[in-house]
Amino acid sequence: MSQVTDTQRHAAGPGGAAGYAAGIKDVVILELKQRLRSRGWYIMLAIWFLLTGLVTWLTWASWNASQAAQRAYSDFTPAQTGPGSMIFEVVLAFVLLFALLVAPALSANAVNGDRAGGTLAILQVTLLQPGQILWGKFFAAWFAALAFLVASTPFLVIGVALGGMTPGHVIVALLMLAVEVGVVCAVGVGISALAGRPLFSIVVTYLAVAGLVIGTLIAFGLGTGLTQGTIKANQPNYREYQPLSNGPVEPEYTCSGPLREQPAPRTERVAWFLAMNPYVVVADAIPYPERTDPQGFTSVGAIESISQGARYAMAGPEGTYPCANGEAKPRYLAQETPLWPLGLGLQLVLAGLLMWLGWRSLRTPAHRLAPGTRIA
Repeated sequence: MSQVTDTQRHAAGPGGAAGYAAGIKDVVILELKQRLRSRGWYIMLAIWFLLTGLVTWLTWASWNASQAAQRAYSDFTPAQTGPGSMIFEVVLAFVLLFALLVAPALSANAVNGDRAGGTLAILQVTLLQPGQILWGKFFAAWFAALAFLVASTPFLVIGVALGGMTPGHVIVALLMLAVEVGVVCAVGVGISALAGRPLFSIVVTYLAVAGLVIGTLIAFGLGTGLTQGTIKANQPNYREYQPLSNGPVEPEYTCSGPLREQPAPRTERVAWFLAMNPYVVVADAIPYPERTDPQGFTSVGAIESISQGARYAMAGPEGTYPCANGEAKPRYLAQETPLWPLGLGLQLVLAGLLMWLGWRSLRTPAHRLAPGTRIA
């Protein structure tokens, strides 16, 4: 009987891809209706909106205070570019941080929560295929998480209104934030299908997110210590600081003397660890104007500094070490070769692997179940 039912289930779905998509849509609608009935989801959304607004106001107040202090204690008044860039970067970092905290809560018990409640078996005995159930759970969790990004959009737009940013920055930032939230939701749903207990899957999902955010930094630091090498370089001779002029920008130092072997870490060999970090993916995808200040990072914000740090690691000593191969190196690296496609690709491989394993665990009839697993 089970073999006949399984055969009918896989043969179901008239219309091919359209029928398969219709099954996913039914699961999404069912999941979203359950979430919209929950009062806690609206409370979390309201708290998210208020916290983002508070961070925006504190950033604006901090910028005003710093400008007032500079005018009071210094005769030099910097160019007034407005607090827009600062607000945009602080809100972006805050939104990404809390998105990575909220997404696991919305996805890590999507499958085993229904299994524990005895409702997953009801879906499995229908004509829905395991992939339709899994994709429906994923899209429902992703759409619920995107509501939090929509709630934070007005505060990113404030950065454009106050100057220093363009609408393109907001569009790219929101797209990359949505993709990163989708990756975390896919990881959570895949782990939820694999794990038998909701609490265990939630903890493992948060550990996976922590591994992407913090573990990649630790792995890069340890890998850098294991990839020591040498490079040929000569002696740098630094110039005195000169104000910017309308002419071509000169390097801040010149190189002279014979080339000698010098120790240098080969960071380009382990830069892919940094590429997997969600902050690096988002920061590196945002386009920034090319800096021409010879003193380096005088006008670089926090998010742009993250992108520059990752590009320094990817360039290795050949592109960053002073007087490497007898050439002066720029302190600011242009966004010529993007790093974020590599990091996003590695994240998608991880999420895809977990989703595939989750799909295998949802296939019926099940040949083996964990002890104590509830079927109906």
